[in-house]
Amino acid sequence: MAKAVDLSTAGIHVGYGIETTTGTKPTTFTDLPNPKSIPDFNPEVGSYDVTSLNDTIWKRYIDGLKDPGGALAITFGMSQMFLDMWEALCDEYDTAKISNKRMWLEFYHPRLTKAFYFTCVPARLGWAASDVDNAWDTSISVTPTGEIGWDDPIVPTEPSEEP
Repeated sequence: MAKAVDLSTAGIHVGYGIETTTGTKPTTFTDLPNPKSIPDFNPEVGSYDVTSLNDTIWKRYIDGLKDPGGALAITFGMSQMFLDMWEALCDEYDTAKISNKRMWLEFYHPRLTKAFYFTCVPARLGWAASDVDNAWDTSISVTPTGEIGWDDPIVPTEPSEEP
């Protein structure tokens, strides 16, 4: 049996796509530049106590739902290109949702045979925290809406200089 080799986070990409056909995952994703931090998206399964009065030693439980915890904050390096791109993405989503089309995010690692996908609603950016003598990062907020899981990767394409 081959030994598992742990991966580094080097090379991870975050891509987005807007459905062209309602209810169908996009076939192309655009790379969001300079991701710095992706939150844990591996929620525990809830559980429900189904212990009855007949039980005398142990409580019994059944699985409930997974809760991603609401909006996720994903950190990126701040730049005019990123701000313009995120605003254009939010505009594109606002137009698409009129036709019941959704936005998808993809977390892609080049050494994995699957990518992680989910549908979401993006929120517009506010002002990011600023400190003296630091790189300026910003966090986008996306709220997962379903269709969460692993699937074949679609390598995100680099964004153009124009949003």
